[in-house]
Amino acid sequence: MNLKSYLDLFELLGTDTSSREERRAFGLVNVVTKNKPLEQLSAWVYENKTKLKKPALSETFSSTLYSMTLLISVIALLFGFLSGVGLLSYNGHEPVNVIYFIAMVVFLPLFTMTLTLFSMFRANVTQSMLVHISPAFWMEKILGLLPNKIEDNLKEVKINPLLANWIVIKRSQIIALAFSFGLLLALLGVVATKDIAFAWSTTLSITPEAFHHFLHTLAFPWRDLYPSALPSIELIEQSQYFRLGDKLSDEMIQNASKLGEWWKFLAFATLFYAIVLRFTMYVLSEFGFKKAIQRSCLSLDGAERLLRDMNEPIISTYANENEQQFIQRHTAYDQMINALDASYDVIQGWAIAKENLSVIADSMKVISPKFFEVGGGNTLDEDMEIIYHSRGEVLLYVKSWEPPTMDFIDYLEALVKRVDKVLVCPVGTLEDKYETEAKEVNVWARKLSMFGSAKVWLKV
Repeated sequence: MNLKSYLDLFELLGTDTSSREERRAFGLVNVVTKNKPLEQLSAWVYENKTKLKKPALSETFSSTLYSMTLLISVIALLFGFLSGVGLLSYNGHEPVNVIYFIAMVVFLPLFTMTLTLFSMFRANVTQSMLVHISPAFWMEKILGLLPNKIEDNLKEVKINPLLANWIVIKRSQIIALAFSFGLLLALLGVVATKDIAFAWSTTLSITPEAFHHFLHTLAFPWRDLYPSALPSIELIEQSQYFRLGDKLSDEMIQNASKLGEWWKFLAFATLFYAIVLRFTMYVLSEFGFKKAIQRSCLSLDGAERLLRDMNEPIISTYANENEQQFIQRHTAYDQMINALDASYDVIQGWAIAKENLSVIADSMKVISPKFFEVGGGNTLDEDMEIIYHSRGEVLLYVKSWEPPTMDFIDYLEALVKRVDKVLVCPVGTLEDKYETEAKEVNVWARKLSMFGSAKVWLKV
């Protein structure tokens, strides 16, 4: 299930007018998905998508969500690029302080990803402050105030708060990735087009040895594979900068050509902490998002009833009478039975749709390898083809409230020539749980008595 499927299910459940019989028929046709509620709901949505109005809510919502995410991501990319250019700006007099860039590409991502982890654990809370401080949440609110940005019908969509929170979390990771790519592009672009002297400077009492140890720790993901991307102790000593009268030390000027080597460390730090780790958070958010969709689908109004109608058989009930007493209620017919067998070679329904036949058989605990609709809208050739493929014992369901017609008698006459036995079983409506009235069965009993075939039996 994805967001589109969720929205399609939401819309279909709000407009669905299918009967319990139709839902049970769908469950029987898709029996392989039984006990897999999400797969059942997904299959049901796929089967009924043609009933959705055009354009579907899922298409409109997804298109708006995609457009808004793309717009915010482009803004974040540009903002990240400009931020990177600002942090790396070099006027030729003072070196670029790497501390600022390290803070932007290492500590800020680690801080925001920590908040993201906490927000993931709190995503099931409707009013989650950690989710609502996300840039994705507020930038969408701001853009939503602009005219014609959000269609009126989208405002009526009530998304599960759990799912809404995960949408914000996932999109926040996309926006953060765009910002990080902007920083990386700025670093590579500035380094490629300018001759920059990097240095480090801080008011804190930090020795070059301590700073080297700190950088050595930060570089653990790549220091063994790319040792040149870790500044040496000599480079750190040579690039320490003290702001004294706006003048650079003679030693720093003499080693100016070496100070540019810092870019390798900055590039790998950006790539790992701001991009690789953020992409990992995106993968986690995608996983949580899918789980939220699954939980939200099952909690939609009407979903539980739909699944119940698909999976629970419509049980037929009969009066607690013995066979002799039951048969005496009907017009005398020598070939009557009170109970159905567990299985038949063929099950047919006179003007009863194939999917409804499976529901009726399921309710009466009868199985068969073949189901056919006969009569009704079938042509004579179609009925003859079905007769040709019939054999053994045939259970023939008929609508109890409709008296037998000559077309039915003609079909029955052709059928008994092909099979060993035909059991005519009148059934009532779904509302009556397929129970029949005695007077209705009597009509069929009298007609079959006139038919006079030893192969034809009547279920009473």
